[in-house]
Amino acid sequence: MQDRLQQAVQFAVDHESLWDRHVGGAWGVHVNDPPPWNKLLGPVHDRGPVSGAIAVDGRVLTSWGEPDRADLTFSVAKMYLALVAGVAHDRGLLPDVDEPVRVRVPDIGFDDEHNAPITWAHLLQQTSEWQGSYFGLSDQADHYRAVNFAAPPDGRKGDLRPLQRPGTYWEYNDVRINQLSLALLHLFRRPLPEVFREAIMRPAGASENWQWVGYDNAWVEIDGRRMQSVPGGTHWGGGMSVSANDQLKVAQMLLNDGVANGQRVLSSEWIARMRTPCAIAPFYGYLVWLNTGRKVFPNVPESSYFGVGAGSSFTWIEPERRMTVIVRWLNPAAANEFFGLVLDALDKPSR
Repeated sequence: MQDRLQQAVQFAVDHESLWDRHVGGAWGVHVNDPPPWNKLLGPVHDRGPVSGAIAVDGRVLTSWGEPDRADLTFSVAKMYLALVAGVAHDRGLLPDVDEPVRVRVPDIGFDDEHNAPITWAHLLQQTSEWQGSYFGLSDQADHYRAVNFAAPPDGRKGDLRPLQRPGTYWEYNDVRINQLSLALLHLFRRPLPEVFREAIMRPAGASENWQWVGYDNAWVEIDGRRMQSVPGGTHWGGGMSVSANDQLKVAQMLLNDGVANGQRVLSSEWIARMRTPCAIAPFYGYLVWLNTGRKVFPNVPESSYFGVGAGSSFTWIEPERRMTVIVRWLNPAAANEFFGLVLDALDKPSR
């Protein structure tokens, strides 16, 4: 098995991301945005090499690259926002995901006629069609956005698109996810990185070598305290910077149905909701990618689910084989083949 795993690892190393290792040039998502949205609004840093770790039942089989290096995860942070929402649900702060957001957090952009029906579930499934600006960044920035696993849009990115009724149209849109983060901040009335550290990272056994930061102007005052709203990615900078080894611990908690180190971290009910296919986008759950019909990654089982970030960063959870995989800075075009090689190594341990 080790020989086959090393072949898989070498494949990953040989198929490194096409992004520059240093910020600037061919680096980031924002470079492909039309103006005025093609600029960074928060801090970023250089990236490391292809890195990762593979574990079965919590036992690390192999790791490579710089697995202890804290690196930007881009949209894997969306998965972490879903975990924070789960904490809110389990604590009774968010008892009904089908309740309109404005009921519990009024006056933050959900009160007008179009946005009033938007529920927490709509935001978590990327079907909210929320309209507005998040600290000056318009939802229009991601209209007609193309993603690898969904049908191609019928317009040019950044062009104004006629909005649909909330819950009736799926679109991958970072501004709307950032608005979900702002809503969760107002719900907890505490900075989300504090909540994530206390409720997820420490119970999972992660290190303190990570940070989740927002855009330079994304500050609000709640109960007399100045707090930063954090984004669900690094599209325009900021976001979650964390090591592959720490990500593996979070993935293991999810694999264990919400338990880490003998402690209940998240309810199994919430994790089941995260993994439930969206009715109009069955490849998507609560801010995680699903492999329904094996359409996202044909080489892996339908039971698999993923956090996926640009660059590319993958958190792969495979319940049937009790496996968790983190891989950072892999060329996304090689992801399906890499996953297949890992699976083959586990299923055919001898040469």
